Amino acid sequence: MTIISPAPTLIPTTDEDPFSEAVLADPLPFQHRLREAGEVVLLERYGVYAMGRYDTVRSALLDWQGFESSAGVGITDFRAETPWRPPSLLLEADPPHHNAPRSVLAKILGPRELRTMAPRWQADAETLVDEVLSRGTEFDAVASFAEAFPLRVFPDAVGIPEAGREHLLPYGDHLFNTFGPENFLVEHGAPRIAEHSAWVNEQCARDHISPGGFGDAIWAAADRGDLTVEQAPLVVRSLLSAGVDTTVHAIGAVLHAFATHPDQWARLREEPALARVAFDEAIRLEAPVQTFFRTTTREIELGGVRIPERRKILMFLGSANADPRHWNDPQRFDLSRDPSGHVGFGMGIHQCVGQHVARLEAVSLVTALARRVESIELTAEPVRHLNNTLRAWKTMPMRVRLA
Repeated sequence: MTIISPAPTLIPTTDEDPFSEAVLADPLPFQHRLREAGEVVLLERYGVYAMGRYDTVRSALLDWQGFESSAGVGITDFRAETPWRPPSLLLEADPPHHNAPRSVLAKILGPRELRTMAPRWQADAETLVDEVLSRGTEFDAVASFAEAFPLRVFPDAVGIPEAGREHLLPYGDHLFNTFGPENFLVEHGAPRIAEHSAWVNEQCARDHISPGGFGDAIWAAADRGDLTVEQAPLVVRSLLSAGVDTTVHAIGAVLHAFATHPDQWARLREEPALARVAFDEAIRLEAPVQTFFRTTTREIELGGVRIPERRKILMFLGSANADPRHWNDPQRFDLSRDPSGHVGFGMGIHQCVGQHVARLEAVSLVTALARRVESIELTAEPVRHLNNTLRAWKTMPMRVRLA
């Protein structure tokens, strides 16, 4: 990484590519250099500004008036370029257009609904754990648990049919890849995205949604006039776009954290209520969503640097969650820590509205495992799944010892 030492009025500049294969595979060294370079750093290759320090990222996330989402949360500027699919009414909209969809989903995914669902998901987690362990004590934790559980319970909760669910992960993977530049990852997913996208869009229609689930509740909101009939399928699509891949990778993060910190697994077994803390601490440590873009609505000064109006800002959520200026020993997975201030789910009005659903999924699964499993360990080096936005695992060979 080449850092040009700035004069007081100049901005630190780097020629390093954060979307290169090497950085995506191991972003921590780059993120350290980014934080040390300054509050704001110009990514010369893309002509966009970047921020990786906790305080700076958190402040920008809270300032939706100065750093807008409606120009796209990827590198594409929706003011100048047409996006490949209709923008998300949650991620890629600001008030007032963001208000109604957010309000509807916040009620549908709220505490009352989740209290109703919790016993069912806990039972589903117990069933899955029994199924996997009946086949042996060595398995790939990604395929067996991190992918299998969300793909079992979340589409059921939305109310979409079982047939065709194999489209969900590649669709979400490509969606999050397109937030970055058109690199090798985007090219890899492009040939089949029309097929995946068509299936997902079809499931969002009223006549494809089963009664009693999240999707049905969204369409009921349209019937009441809380949403328009044009907005309803886009809100359902937001659930399917952002609610599967991110949870898969969050569960992978929790399992990897416990496998590499056996003392914390022992503590969880002694205090099962710590499962919620473990989920958020793993999100802080791993940051399954690594980056999001914003766009300045006016000239903004940060750290002595003036960022012009209508410029893309790349916020490194993973870097902020690892900033030693804010976190003590940030690379340690520690259930004694209060991780609640992490920015892994964003912050402010765009903070992930489905985070409580993901938390319930992860807690249900981890709790079920803790009842049956005394220890977990990796049997080989896990393999990363590369994505321009997400930090994920492709495989995670694991061995457990039953309690």
